[in-house]
Amino acid sequence: MWKANKKKKKQGRILCFSSQEEFQHAAVQIQSMSEFLSGQTTTISGPEHNGGSLPPLMSKVGVGEDWRFVDVLGLEAEQLSAVPKPCCALMLLFPITKEHDSFRQKQADKVIQGSDAYFLKQTATNSCGTIALLHALGNNQSKLTFESASMLKKFLDETAKMSADDRAKHLDKNKAIHDAHNEVAAQGQCRPEADKVNFHFIAFVNVNGQLLEFDGKMNGPLDHGATKDETLVTDAAKVCRGFVERGLGEVRFSAVALCRG
Repeated sequence: MWKANKKKKKQGRILCFSSQEEFQHAAVQIQSMSEFLSGQTTTISGPEHNGGSLPPLMSKVGVGEDWRFVDVLGLEAEQLSAVPKPCCALMLLFPITKEHDSFRQKQADKVIQGSDAYFLKQTATNSCGTIALLHALGNNQSKLTFESASMLKKFLDETAKMSADDRAKHLDKNKAIHDAHNEVAAQGQCRPEADKVNFHFIAFVNVNGQLLEFDGKMNGPLDHGATKDETLVTDAAKVCRGFVERGLGEVRFSAVALCRG
């Protein structure tokens, strides 16, 4: 989790990981995201459940080990420099607030139309993590390796020429990915906490040299300008800071980057 360093408030918002004890009530939402996504197993405890093993999702859907997710410990230069490079995607987990909803309404007419990017709508409840992962992986197929029986590659091939809405319908009928998602949802990845705050995943991806933001609740991706794999994390962090600022003191943010190695 990130929080502002109050001692340096005048110099701007300084983000860092806070102790697990201080924000234990939010740990189930954001702890060890990279271990979970990369296929490692971890056990965490929190108010939503009494602990359990998070499923090895990357390997479960048949993605090779050439690229892996790593934690982004904060949005300042020192923390970003610790992220291995190159990186081709970043996933952000953030709390949904009234300010965020208002901001999204203003962006509705700014989505890209007719893009070659792989985009699908989120129609199923509590599927934001799976949708963000599909956006991160679906737009990097040329860089990834897949197992011969990969359920993800099969889904991406079947939906390659579909519209965003038809891809969502096809996902709703895909039992294999559904089962993988249900194991994730059972661990509380997108569930509201006791304080009624809902959390949401989005993805930032380098698509043909452009930094695109993917949110399944919108009608298409947003273009944030030029990027490359060597600078993607830094470029995406600039956009992520806006989410933090709109959080108005909310501290429960987390991010992981898809890196080679």
